[in-house]
Amino acid sequence: MPRLPQYVPLIAAIFASHYVAGEEQFEFEREELTNSAQALGVQLPKNLGDVIYSFRYRKDLPAEILSTAPQGKEWIIEPAGRSKYRFRLVLINRIVPAEALIPIKIPDATPEIISAYALNDEQALLAKVRYNRLIDLFLGIVAYPLQSHLRTSVRGMGQIEVDELYVGVGKNGQQFVIPIQAKGGSDQLSVVQTKQDLACCREKFPALACRCISAQFMAGDIIALFELALDDGSVGIVEERHYRLVPRDQLTAEDLKAYSQR
Repeated sequence: MPRLPQYVPLIAAIFASHYVAGEEQFEFEREELTNSAQALGVQLPKNLGDVIYSFRYRKDLPAEILSTAPQGKEWIIEPAGRSKYRFRLVLINRIVPAEALIPIKIPDATPEIISAYALNDEQALLAKVRYNRLIDLFLGIVAYPLQSHLRTSVRGMGQIEVDELYVGVGKNGQQFVIPIQAKGGSDQLSVVQTKQDLACCREKFPALACRCISAQFMAGDIIALFELALDDGSVGIVEERHYRLVPRDQLTAEDLKAYSQR
């Protein structure tokens, strides 16, 4: 696990060295973490990039940074080139599962040995999505896993990582590229990562229609899937479905009747 107490003063120092009241964005370089660690007398992390990654995707920024954002806005960290990043003020936008949405029961096709040995929440989630063909089911197309943890670079952003990438084809022959962001446990779905995934697909697969998916584990072994898209520069939800993977004997005749009437 990241040593977050070590990371907090480093990212706070970077912010304080650049922030001017009233500004809504500014850039910094990853190497500035080295200078901040020396100035603060803090042990330098072996993986500098993990400091940035933690606050971009996993954890809230320190309180001293959050307190500078006006009501209704928040600071995000986005890529700005090779080893460069940008603090930017944006409207608050949370992609969280709707608690009232009724989950759809699906017979669980995950091999038991996969469930037994999956190493972390994210990998377990991606495996369950893959083995149960949830992307096909959710989007109504035939989809094929192409690559996991794709690390590549995008113009104007620098290096990024896509959790998993699918390609697919629809009933009329249209072809798709489908980047998937997966989050388990207490990790939050990231609109920054969604924008990166979309930019990557536009650059690497310009002939394919991009359908951006986010997957989240919920309580009760429910998997929430979102299709996300950009609308006037902001990430919005196109569709959301919840799936509960169950043994075959837990899918009752009443369930099937209810599904046929929806």
